[in-house]
Amino acid sequence: MPEAGPGLDAFYAALDGAVYVVTVAAGGRRAGCLVGFASQCSITPPRFVVWLSTANHTHAVASGARYLTVHLLRRDQRALAELFGGRTGDSVDKFARTGWRPGIEGSPVLSDVSDWFTGRVEGVVAGGDHDGFLLSPVDAPPPPAGPATGAAVPPLRYADVRDLEPGHPA
Repeated sequence: MPEAGPGLDAFYAALDGAVYVVTVAAGGRRAGCLVGFASQCSITPPRFVVWLSTANHTHAVASGARYLTVHLLRRDQRALAELFGGRTGDSVDKFARTGWRPGIEGSPVLSDVSDWFTGRVEGVVAGGDHDGFLLSPVDAPPPPAGPATGAAVPPLRYADVRDLEPGHPA
């Protein structure tokens, strides 16, 4: 199959989506990674898909899991992006370096991330060097009480982390 060519490269370069940390627990193991390929994919029923690199430690753990937790990072959370994107769970316990609590079936919920949800894995789609995990949301934090108290910090975007060296092996 031929490469996509410069036209698609330009299209991809124009994208600047939000980045997420996906966490999971299964088989007595925990894992988490930085994800740049993710999206809402259905309104009714609500569904979200996250694409995990098949080379990533998190993919191996997620393959045996029933739930994944998706955390939307804010622009002021680059350090979390560096931890979960620049280190591999093959050699580093990322959860020893940040606050978290066990969620559904132990799926880690990061303490410093206010926007997150846990989803039940409804299916997995092969997509080349990434597999898509189709999630049905089953848990999320309650909405904040009272009126908003200032401007929300915008999400961390791909352009903010494009210089990170991936922690997992190529």
